[in-house]
Amino acid sequence: MHAATTTLAGIALAAVPALALNRGTLGFALGTKLADGSCKYTADYETDFLAIKANTGSTIVRGYAASDCNCAQQILPAAKNKGFKVILGVWPDVDESFNADKLALSTYATQYTDQVYAVTVGSETLYRGNFTGAELLEKINDVQAILPKTLIGTADSWNKYADGTADALIKGGVKLLMANAFSYWQGKEVGAGAEYTYFDDVQQAMGHIQEVAGSLDSIEFWNGETGWPTTGGTNYGPATADTDLAATFYSQSVCGMLDWGVNVFYFEAFDEPWKPVSVGDNGAVADETHWGAMNADRSLKQGFPLQCQS
Repeated sequence: MHAATTTLAGIALAAVPALALNRGTLGFALGTKLADGSCKYTADYETDFLAIKANTGSTIVRGYAASDCNCAQQILPAAKNKGFKVILGVWPDVDESFNADKLALSTYATQYTDQVYAVTVGSETLYRGNFTGAELLEKINDVQAILPKTLIGTADSWNKYADGTADALIKGGVKLLMANAFSYWQGKEVGAGAEYTYFDDVQQAMGHIQEVAGSLDSIEFWNGETGWPTTGGTNYGPATADTDLAATFYSQSVCGMLDWGVNVFYFEAFDEPWKPVSVGDNGAVADETHWGAMNADRSLKQGFPLQCQS
């Protein structure tokens, strides 16, 4: 691990509750579509799960919208069949998706309570400015009413926790807070600041949450997303899309964060070649099809091992 990262991690251990000093849990963000853009069915998710478990040891995935491609309906039976847990998502940005996702939860999540690890309401909605903290809290409480015994929370950019934007959620008793942290999107190169920045981002989010809440004992914290694009992806300033660099980031930063006792979702499990070209924050064309830890056909990428050394 980068020397500065190791130093930071050691200093920041004070911000981690004693229980979290156990090794963190590794999970993967998982899309709802096959390589050609068609929706996945239960058998497809089962094949996804077999590859994820065989290559990483992980048995938990997260999604973003329970109704998208009938995700909850198709993924939960697969999770039951293959021994996986799922964090389902609710997309609250517009009423249509919010209501569709709530219906999917009330219809299917209630049937598969052992497979539903949690539900996240919103993905970087505070970062995009779609809601205030208080408004998002209302949405979370709305979903909690549907699944009163399920862990409900949200995922947002690390800086929205660090700068106080999410304080209403912390004070409002939300039990699951996931902080996304991509040093890649901060233009930090692997071996030249990416590792340090990643750890610092997560530490800042955790530290502020702990300060506001008084402790982390009643809050489950995850690094909700991190990752690095592989060869074929788009560079972002000094940050280079490269499989060897992604493998280094994974082994040093992701595995290091797990060693630090923090749960991590890697974005994402498989390449998604169906995704259209988008424009990044810097106004440049951004290719989002090569963020997978594995290829679209679920095979390992050459030179990118996914087993963390304990």
